[in-house]
Parts: sequence; structure tokens; C-alpha cells
Amino acid sequence: MNSLLDIDLNDAATNGVFFVTQDDIAALSRTAQSTSLRTLPVDLHDCTDKASLLRHLDDALHFPTTFGGNWDALSDSLRDLSWLHAKGYLLLIMHAETLRDADEAEFDIFMDILDEAAESWRASGVP
Repeated sequence: MNSLLDIDLNDAATNGVFFVTQDDIAALSRTAQSTSLRTLPVDLHDCTDKASLLRHLDDALHFPTTFGGNWDALSDSLRDLSWLHAKGYLLLIMHAETLRDADEAEFDIFMDILDEAAESWRASGVP
């Protein structure tokens, strides 16, 4: 079985949501430096609910002022990212277990939104 770190980050066909260790995140970040991807770290170490999740994401991704602050707006924004001007994107979500442990239902919705965004980018050919 191949390691996640063997994935070609420039290949949109490999887009997805992957659960990795903190060490893997550091390695992915280093690997991404040699790609055309914009790396977007998001630290959720104190994120325990939807409101704090949306704040953390807004802080990290600098959503446009029109961001609606709800699940639909998050989904739309993650499928767009045009304000970040890049050939591709790597979101490194750190400490997601904090949200998962605090509110599993909200965590599951967030994972679904991330998965849908990755699928949308894959279909568009954007890594």
C-alpha cells in the first residue's frame, strides 16, 4: 500500500480528504513547497463548535466579506477560493479531533463539505 506522502499533490485526480498524523502534516507541508499549490494551514486546537470552526476557517482562508457564515456559504467558498489566486490548494487541517470530540455531528458535516469541495476541484482538474 502506498503512503499518503507518495501522492502527487499536483495531480487533481488524487484530490481528497485524508486523515493523517501531525508528523504527516509537517511532511506534506514540506512537500507542498516544491509544488504550485497554495498551502493553507488551519489550526483547530480550540475549536469546539460550528461557530468557532467558521471563525478559524475565515481567519485562515480570508473569506470574502460576503461570506455568509453558514454551512452553505462554507461549501460555496471552499469550491471557489478564487480570491486566493493559485493553481491548486492544500488545506492542512490540524487538531480536527478537538471539534470531532466536542461535536461529532458538526464534525461530520464539515468532513462532508470538505469531501464535496475536493470532488468539485477534482472534476475541474484543479489539485
